[in-house]
Amino acid sequence: MSDVREFRPELMPRKGEFNAWALAIGLGIALYLAISAWPDSLTFLALFEVVMVFFALAISLGNWMDRRTVLRLGADGVSFENGIRSTRLGWPDIQNVAVVETRSGKRVQVQGEQLHFTFKTLTVMSMFGQSVHSGFANGQEILDMVLQSGNLKLTKEEQGVYYYARA
Repeated sequence: MSDVREFRPELMPRKGEFNAWALAIGLGIALYLAISAWPDSLTFLALFEVVMVFFALAISLGNWMDRRTVLRLGADGVSFENGIRSTRLGWPDIQNVAVVETRSGKRVQVQGEQLHFTFKTLTVMSMFGQSVHSGFANGQEILDMVLQSGNLKLTKEEQGVYYYARA
């Protein structure tokens, strides 16, 4: 690899984020109105509102991180950034790679001595009659390049988890 290749994940539609916030705001308004009518019996609704706001925040954070995620492969190593953390591993610094087969694709964890990062290969789901893509469309290509450039070989396979390390 003579130049740096840059990869970005497929982005999930923002409709789920919008729906989560609409539900949280709607429930917040209902809770505010209910306080005046039933001030003594609002514990469940208040707890449910906290959970809804937490879910909306988590979805927003996930979407924000996905939009800032970039994985770069170059002659000297691999880097991964997602808006919260930035990881850089030279090819000799990669100690092992674990690949977990899931129903929704592969989850790949690249580990160095003190740093690691995780990415998912392409996942295609059907939601409400529409095809939704997530993960890296070139995920298998990225995995193959990391294994080849890091000189990693399959060392163990256990219940759908594949471990790669230097032979």
